[in-house]
Amino acid sequence: MEKIENRLINFVNETPNAFYCVSNLRKLLIENGFTELYENENWNNLSEDGKYFVIKNDSSLIAFTMAEKKDSIGFNIVSAHNDSPSFMVKPNAEMFDGDYLKLNTSGYGSMINYSWLDRPLSLAGRVITFTDGVYEKQLVNVDTDLMIIPSQAIHINNDVNSKNSLNHQIDMLPVISLIDGKGLEDIIRDNLEEKTNIDKICDYDLFVYNRDKAKYVGLNNEFILAPRLDDLASVYSAAEAFINSANDDSINVFCAFDNEEIGSLSQQGADSTFLSDTLIRISNGADFDIYTALKNSFVVSADNAHASHPNAAAKTDPTNKILLNEGIVIKHHINYTTDALTSSLYKGICEKAEVPYQDFACRSDMKCGATLGGLSQRHVSIDSVDIGLPQLAMHSANETIGTKDVLYMYKSLLEFYNIEFIKEKDTIKLLSKRK
Repeated sequence: MEKIENRLINFVNETPNAFYCVSNLRKLLIENGFTELYENENWNNLSEDGKYFVIKNDSSLIAFTMAEKKDSIGFNIVSAHNDSPSFMVKPNAEMFDGDYLKLNTSGYGSMINYSWLDRPLSLAGRVITFTDGVYEKQLVNVDTDLMIIPSQAIHINNDVNSKNSLNHQIDMLPVISLIDGKGLEDIIRDNLEEKTNIDKICDYDLFVYNRDKAKYVGLNNEFILAPRLDDLASVYSAAEAFINSANDDSINVFCAFDNEEIGSLSQQGADSTFLSDTLIRISNGADFDIYTALKNSFVVSADNAHASHPNAAAKTDPTNKILLNEGIVIKHHINYTTDALTSSLYKGICEKAEVPYQDFACRSDMKCGATLGGLSQRHVSIDSVDIGLPQLAMHSANETIGTKDVLYMYKSLLEFYNIEFIKEKDTIKLLSKRK
């Protein structure tokens, strides 16, 4: 079988944003025998050996495998996010400046602005159409090098190397064409996945994406350089581990949430009731007590972590240096859900999987971001740990991870999904269900 790092590269190249991530995951799950459920339908009579998934607003997905009902049943949950910093296309987006046609965009998430300059860019997302009284949702990906955000030459911007302030409304608007009479709606119509006679394009959720292809770099191909590795590297590793797991004693759950980069405050984000609603519906459909099951459960929040930078070593915590290709990162900070218990348990899982691990802590004089784990805890109170792949250049248009770490993440999550957590009053035992 092809190496998982090769499969990850293909997945990243085929996944320009969260909408396409969910679409691609849907295809993968169906190919592996999963059945799609719908939020507006009844979930009664879930099969004990059933494999299911549900999609929220086209850009988030939760999949789960059922298990035999018993008093000690619990959920083994992995959460990752499928969105990345980018630019959203505004309504009435066409802007005419001399002979140039530009698109009016706004920043989505906290990106490294200069990394987006002078790269081949395009558009992908969701479009709402109206035909014969019916509104329809369609995906669109303009699969060509459509646009560019040109930098200013050093001759007219003498301070470019000393001052790097870029204004989203002035400096970061993509140039789509020289004016030739063809506009954004024409481009959308030409690239819809289902080319039908459409009365009207009502609106869109379109995002700019970097067209650079994922690739190996380094003397020994020890690095992967690609767009959107935060957090597609965790999403894909978790999805494969989930599909390949075999645990008859726990309900395995895989979550790919949208909108983490902007705070998760959406109906499909981790700070919504999507996860809690899904777990409740599973318990109702299989007729077991949800509150007991939650106390037998464990959440892994998988979101990439900062590796020690080769040219900025002073910005790393002095006793917790993170290296590429040295294993899973266990993330410790007041903003993370990791505590001594959950850290110990996940390190035990890594040891069972024969996977190396590292501890991350932020410098005491620097800020540390939040992750999906803490947001989900607002709605579902479960033992939780924050982990990630070590990464350089997080939130750049192109990011870097270690090739070996992809396999390490897969193996550790596969072991996690094959674990039953036996919880007593003051003790927890990890019982491996690997076949």
